[in-house]
Amino acid sequence: MLSDMSERETGKIYARAGWGNRVPRGSRPAILVVDLSRGFTEPEFPTGADLTDVVKATSDLVDVAHSTGAPVVFTTIAYEEADLDGGCAWLCKAPGMGILRTGSEMVDLDPRLPRDAKDALVVKKGPSAFFGTDLAASLTARGVDTVLVCGATTSGCVRASVVDAVQYGFTVLVPRPCVGDRAAAPHEANLFDIDAKYGDVIDLDDALAYVAAPAGEEPGR
Repeated sequence: MLSDMSERETGKIYARAGWGNRVPRGSRPAILVVDLSRGFTEPEFPTGADLTDVVKATSDLVDVAHSTGAPVVFTTIAYEEADLDGGCAWLCKAPGMGILRTGSEMVDLDPRLPRDAKDALVVKKGPSAFFGTDLAASLTARGVDTVLVCGATTSGCVRASVVDAVQYGFTVLVPRPCVGDRAAAPHEANLFDIDAKYGDVIDLDDALAYVAAPAGEEPGR
């Protein structure tokens, strides 16, 4: 985690380079919930941490999305036997992720999440929710212009998904209470970088209000 002095100095450097503008918000938001599966949200598992607060905040946002008809997409990571035998390069760097096997309870979404039958589930094998999936095409087909990214981990799959969302042309918002990591330092460092370069890191009340009434619409319209 940056000290106050280091953060101020870094902020000056970034501002001089032209980073940090606020992004324009569209009229058709979607919620992307990245990897809030049991293997990430329950500390009993080697890949997990206690993300109870993240699950609660994300659930509040998903509930509002459901009430307004905004699309909600969940993701999980699941590997097959073939992926473990050199079929996934990421596992060479992070072999511990290999325990997230298809059919395992660890790849199931956290049961506290209010997933609706109409919410999509994307199964992925890499950090980004977009790479090797049809997520971008699906969101585009539904007219989505802004993606609110939630989930875990901030320094891994959340950041990768944020970067790819921007590269696919979506505006990105990251509600701070809706993302989490195994450790505070990478969490804070990556939120700082996301806010400077890729999307706006916002508070939960702002996210809830925006999803309830995007682009100034009346709530419930």
